[in-house]
Amino acid sequence: MDGYLLACRMKVLIIGAGFGGIAAAVELKRHGIRDLTVLEKAPDFGGTWFHNTYPGCACDVPSHLYSFSYAQRRDWSRLCSPQSEIFDYVHRVARELGVDRMIETGCAVTACSWDDAACRWTVTTEGGEVHESDAIVIATGQLHKPAVPRIEGGETFEGHSFHSSHWDHDYDLTGKRVAVVGTGASAVQFVPEIAEQVRKLTVFQRTGNWFLPRKNRPYPPSFKALVERVPGVQAFRRRFMFEYCESLTLAIRHPGTFGRLLHLKSAAFMRSQLRDPELRRKVWPDYTFGCKRVLFSSYFLPALARPNVELVTDSIQRVTPTGIVTSDGRLHEVDCLIWGTGFKATEFMFPMEITGAEGRDLRHAWAGGAHAHLGIAVPGFPSMFIMYGPNTNTSGGSIILYHEAQASYIRQALQQVQRRGGGAIDVRAEVEAASDREVQSRFVGTAWTRCDSWYRDAEGRIVANWPGYMREYVERTRELDPAEYHFVQQPAPVVA
Repeated sequence: MDGYLLACRMKVLIIGAGFGGIAAAVELKRHGIRDLTVLEKAPDFGGTWFHNTYPGCACDVPSHLYSFSYAQRRDWSRLCSPQSEIFDYVHRVARELGVDRMIETGCAVTACSWDDAACRWTVTTEGGEVHESDAIVIATGQLHKPAVPRIEGGETFEGHSFHSSHWDHDYDLTGKRVAVVGTGASAVQFVPEIAEQVRKLTVFQRTGNWFLPRKNRPYPPSFKALVERVPGVQAFRRRFMFEYCESLTLAIRHPGTFGRLLHLKSAAFMRSQLRDPELRRKVWPDYTFGCKRVLFSSYFLPALARPNVELVTDSIQRVTPTGIVTSDGRLHEVDCLIWGTGFKATEFMFPMEITGAEGRDLRHAWAGGAHAHLGIAVPGFPSMFIMYGPNTNTSGGSIILYHEAQASYIRQALQQVQRRGGGAIDVRAEVEAASDREVQSRFVGTAWTRCDSWYRDAEGRIVANWPGYMREYVERTRELDPAEYHFVQQPAPVVA
């Protein structure tokens, strides 16, 4: 009956067609929504796996966990699959579950506005198209807007430059002098790949990283056959990896005990890879293990020791037409500058304009930092839901588990609306405020609070990460409590 009601009476717009948008579309379609449209600004869907195609691009979460529970694939080529396989996977899932035809690409949403009188959302695109819907799901994610630091003289550089998420495959790096600014998760993957082909590679590091090993070699045929043909092997591996990832969160939550054990493991691994004492000194992080994202690589640190690679830890002062000047006054002349500086993770869906009930502006509502009940619902924005919203990032697990949990929760919210004859659902302000206080309080004493990181906004508030375990989030979102919401009544039809 729920599916019938949803199919007959509800129109939903999903903004963004990465893993989050696909998860929402699959869940809502399964439960009867047919008037469902997914708007994607890029020319193809896939989210981060469409945009990021740099050399060595791969997921650092094993693929049997970084995949939908209802669409398990047993023919992954290796533990952590490369970008092309993940991109193919999300396309296959969308096609096989019938949501690919619901996606409209090349539609960049600029504004979403709630109409109190009509009890509907109006969504406007960059091309001037206007869509109306009973509910919106914002699935733009946290990692989609490249972050390029503002550095004096940046616009004067006369060489070639690009961000890692917009890799220029037409530019040949062979024999070039290349600068990489940043040593985060993306740079750790592409630096070993390009180090072999460039003449000189200069890597500019602001802070070091804690590393754990990952060779990520192709599976041998015998192992692939075991996974594909023996029942239960894939399920066992998925459960084992789930628990392993939870242990990483355990270490971050308890830095003085469990975290100390992983810190020692990481330190021993890094020492074994860094024989040069001076290079080791430069690379070594000066913050608590787990405060920033822990990186998995067995190739990055050895790449820094190559004779054609130099690690620079002096701060960048300015960019000149021919290179980069550091705080020691040295000019590093380069032909190409690659920004490996990550994403604006704390901006969420902005610069999109979101206007809720009674003209509320989401920017104003989030002036003190982004917040939402379970990362999904914001008071004063009826029937607006967020996938991968505030405080739902994971430091030690698979975001796809969060996506599935969020999609199910959103579906329950829409079913509650229909059971009441239509209208909208709005989380109670006191519920969301209490929820936010509890989330923030759980960061106290954890490694997350012991340094600055991209998990924090400009005021230092942690707005990206969930402070607990995957299992906790799944359990919290398993069943929507109607008492935590109030329901906006559908306006009565006008009788002529």
